[in-house]
Order: sequence, then structure tokens, then C-alpha cells
Amino acid sequence: DWTCGAWGIGHTHYRVEVAPRGLRPDLWLFGKVVVAAIAFGLAGALFSWCSHRLAAAFKQLIPRPELRPVAGGLLVIGLYFLAGRPDYLGLGVLADPKWLDPITLPAMFTSTHIPSDAWLWKLVFTVVTLSAGFKGGEVTPLFFIGAALGNALAIALGAPVDLFAALGFVAIFAGATNTPLASTLLGMELFGVGNGLYLATACIIAYRF
Repeated sequence: DWTCGAWGIGHTHYRVEVAPRGLRPDLWLFGKVVVAAIAFGLAGALFSWCSHRLAAAFKQLIPRPELRPVAGGLLVIGLYFLAGRPDYLGLGVLADPKWLDPITLPAMFTSTHIPSDAWLWKLVFTVVTLSAGFKGGEVTPLFFIGAALGNALAIALGAPVDLFAALGFVAIFAGATNTPLASTLLGMELFGVGNGLYLATACIIAYRF
């Protein structure tokens, strides 16, 4: 972090408002968080299940390991044309300047125009890429998947978009990697301790599911 900072490279910052509450949490909002957390856990389980199954299928169908990325690359190209936009390629942090309404990780925290299936597209792209043998780039795509699902759930449940994007950001990671405590601390470090109760709830429930 110090080395990157010395070269003038900073982190992406996400602004999340603290959910209003008195001495106790908003029980109605808390209930929505629980519902969303279950969805995050199931999505994390879907990611893990698909990754294991598709990796096994690649090994069985293509015994030569050097040919698996070739097949995976062709599949990703096909998915790109099927999706019709480049937002699901790469990490999903930087916007393509050619698109007026880009689907990026920072946009999940502010936009109400993110397609509701963006999380599923990103999940499919990521699973195919990793299962075919390409390495690196699993953490940030999981953040993208979670924030996109959180954005969609916020709109469906009438909840704060920024808060639910933050919850999905860390909760799917907690579920997919079995790290609820680390993900809770990560969430509080990135988004502040004011929503710590909601972040912890989302991570622990997602992990259990």
C-alpha cells in the first residue's frame, strides 16, 4: 500500500451513508438485510459450485491443460457477443468511455440503472475464465458480483442502494471464501463502522447459507 501510494496510485473510494437509527437498529431495514444476506450466501454457493463443476468438466473433456484456456477464451469471446457489452470483462472497476451508462463496481453504489442480472453475467464470465485455467482476478470479480446483486436487491426491497451494494460487496466474498469475520472487518474498514451491525449480519448469514 505504501509503495503504490508513493507512485501516486490510490484506492477506489466508495461512499456509503450510515443507515439512520436510534439506540436500536431499524428492525424493518434489518429484516431486509437478512433477506439479502440469504441471497448473497446462495449466490456465493452458486459461484463455488459452478467453479468446481466446470473446472472438473474442462479437465475431463480437455485432458491437455494447455488447451483448456484456448477453449475458455473462445467461450468468453462468445459470452461477450452474447452480453453485447464489455462491462463483464476484466475487473469491472474502470469504465469504458464509449458507453454512456457503464456497469462498474463504483457505479453499483450510486446508480439505479444497473441491470438486475449484471451479477449473474459477471458470475458466468468469472467462472468460465477461472475454470478454464486462467489465474488471478477472483477477489475483485466477487466484489463486483456481490455489489451488483446488492444493488438489484436494494431496488427490489426499497432499501438504500449504497448500503446494500456494500453488504453484497463483502457478504458474497464471505460466503464464497468461508471468511465471515475477515469480511466483516473488511467491510468496516472500507465502508465505516457505522453500518457494522448490518455488515456483520450480512457476512455471517451469507457464510451460513
